[in-house]
Amino acid sequence: MRRVRRFVALAFLLGCCAVIGAEPARLPADQLAKAVRNDSITIPTPGELFAALEKPGKPNWVGQMRGPISTGYKNRAQIALNLGSLIADGFIAVEAKDSQQVKNIGTDIIKMAKALGVSENVLSRGNSINEFAENDEWDALQEELEATQNEVKSSMQSHRDQDLIILVSVGGWIRGTQVVSAAVMQNYDERAAKVLRQPALVNFIESKMNDISPDVRDEPLIKEVNGQLPGLEKLVTFPAGKAPTADEVRKVNEAVGKIMSQIQAKEPK
Repeated sequence: MRRVRRFVALAFLLGCCAVIGAEPARLPADQLAKAVRNDSITIPTPGELFAALEKPGKPNWVGQMRGPISTGYKNRAQIALNLGSLIADGFIAVEAKDSQQVKNIGTDIIKMAKALGVSENVLSRGNSINEFAENDEWDALQEELEATQNEVKSSMQSHRDQDLIILVSVGGWIRGTQVVSAAVMQNYDERAAKVLRQPALVNFIESKMNDISPDVRDEPLIKEVNGQLPGLEKLVTFPAGKAPTADEVRKVNEAVGKIMSQIQAKEPK
């Protein structure tokens, strides 16, 4: 089942790369309008990004893990961005087969989810994550993380927290792209590097960030993240059919790393 899921994710991402290759600047308006209908498909989940990265070779997942992040943020937008990045960390820990890290991250995911007032269905998944980690059930853990992410979004949707749904997706994508670019830098491979060519996707993320309600969009942290996206779009706009160089990959990694640092460390005023 996991192989089938990875193949589907890889096929989707390669399809995205093909579309981006045909339209170097951005998706046509009609295609973009259709894409808006489903954030979870349009913005690749961390699991989908990592599945595509594994095709050329096995990354050093242990080397991509980071230390624990704060779970005590007070600003809901910042919590949502960090929750998305934390779910990405969960996928990394599963790929690294580090059961203790999975349990630690699962506990932190639940803490952040509680802070956002999500449903009990999300909170109950913490026990499942711990149980699967204790028994080294890695395929089940992968499924549980995907289900947790979907539960978070579903709960927010029921509360009409569309802003937070967007931010969770964006936070996960930023952290996932940071990990993918770092892994490519460690073991450069043209096939893997091509996954980073996604100007239409970044343009779409910009449009979704602009759909956020004005009061949230005007918060200092969100304005800073939004301000970094046009530059990032330029960095991932490589010539069609050509893989980015190692230096271009490094620049992408530095750009998303800067955004990630802002999300993780900056306390909104």
